[in-house]
Amino acid sequence: MPDWTLVGAILLPNAGGWASTLTMMGQVKQPDNKAWYQTIKKPSWNPPNWVFGPAWTVLYTGMGYASYMIYKDCDESVLPLALYGGQLVLNWTWTPVFFRFHRIGLALLHIGAIDVAATVCAISFASVNSHAAYLMVPYLAWLGFATCLNYKIWTLNKDENGDEGKVKK
Repeated sequence: MPDWTLVGAILLPNAGGWASTLTMMGQVKQPDNKAWYQTIKKPSWNPPNWVFGPAWTVLYTGMGYASYMIYKDCDESVLPLALYGGQLVLNWTWTPVFFRFHRIGLALLHIGAIDVAATVCAISFASVNSHAAYLMVPYLAWLGFATCLNYKIWTLNKDENGDEGKVKK
């Protein structure tokens, strides 16, 4: 019999991630190369678009399993799991800020908040189960990379943005 708590813990972050990607429709790639993300300046080290889906699937699955471990290991798991849920919502809402609304500067502030929230979450996980905290390390590393990427895209495009950090199509 499957452990439905585990299944739910793994599916929840992935489902939220999939839902947030709906806000990217038409913004990342179009056959005529006129999608918003195709037209903005990006650094040479920007990963190919196909990398993001598999990377986030692995990261969300690891985070989900970590949350399951916390749930199973701790009678006092309310705070760590609340921190987990909070950083997850911040994570899911970054995508529309960046891709749908084209607010690169605001997305940079947003991802900074995610960095802090995810770090606090991982620290709270470590106080319950060190293995769960280790499962958060790849996510924290990817967030660091994504923050640098967001910053670089902002700096490359801010002359066109004006002060508000929004690139117009």
